[in-house]
Amino acid sequence: MKTIIIAGGSGFLGKVLEDYFIKKRYSVKILTRKPKKENDIYWNTKDIGKWVDVLENADALINLTGKSVDCRYTEKNKKLIYDSRIDSTHVLGLAINLCENPPKAWINSSTATIYKHSLHKEMTEENGEIGNDFSMNIAKSWEKAFFSVINPKTRKIALRTSIVLGKNGGALVPLKRLTKFGLGGKQGNGNQKVSWIHEFDFANAVEFILNTETLQGKFNLSVPNPTTNSVLMKSLRKILKVPFGLSHPKPILEFGAKLIGTETELVLKSRNVIPKRLIDNGFKFKHPKIENALHDLLTN
Repeated sequence: MKTIIIAGGSGFLGKVLEDYFIKKRYSVKILTRKPKKENDIYWNTKDIGKWVDVLENADALINLTGKSVDCRYTEKNKKLIYDSRIDSTHVLGLAINLCENPPKAWINSSTATIYKHSLHKEMTEENGEIGNDFSMNIAKSWEKAFFSVINPKTRKIALRTSIVLGKNGGALVPLKRLTKFGLGGKQGNGNQKVSWIHEFDFANAVEFILNTETLQGKFNLSVPNPTTNSVLMKSLRKILKVPFGLSHPKPILEFGAKLIGTETELVLKSRNVIPKRLIDNGFKFKHPKIENALHDLLTN
């Protein structure tokens, strides 16, 4: 039986991966600050402790640790976003090198937000344009921390993950709520690209990378053909049988973002991300089309 260790696994994506790998009969251990289940192991995300022992002989370590970016970018929150990612990555790198038999593979979260706003240029791992703002700089620092640690016995992969659509968490939950309240129109001009991936394809891609031992480096996790915000919202209305949806011009979005404590970047930035390396290595998506993916998540 293969062993998977998930650091920061108590959130939405951690639960997606835990459920997926348990169904595939992997042994799954979760590193968390708040242990609740039998397979939970305490760690504080920044200090070496007894949790290091669980890494011995593991097949893979998957690090998802990091404060959510769904918040206002105050100086306090910016520091928490940065520190939670960099501290956890550094301590995991150190822990791996303390092992006699370290994990065979280490997958570390990154984000598709590392790429510039783009309506037309397709952002692949090789040719994507990386810019210079808070979100992109966080992603760059995160990857730099990950790859700067030398772990000679461990294969390393950074996941530039796009928006993950899931039944019980992530972006789909608030979008579904807005749509049901008649507020499911386009956001901004609606032309911005939305790079996304179904929760099953996200977990399946992680397993594909783990089981293809020649793969390492940076991978975009998104469907091959991004949708647009306008098409996304139209598809949601269709699946949920809501006949209309009020649109949200940028000034209204900015006002609303302040009220609920988030940033408009999360819906207005055009993410035109292509998973070229997954495609080139033969990965097959089960849910590559937005309407079919939404139908699966919202009606099954």
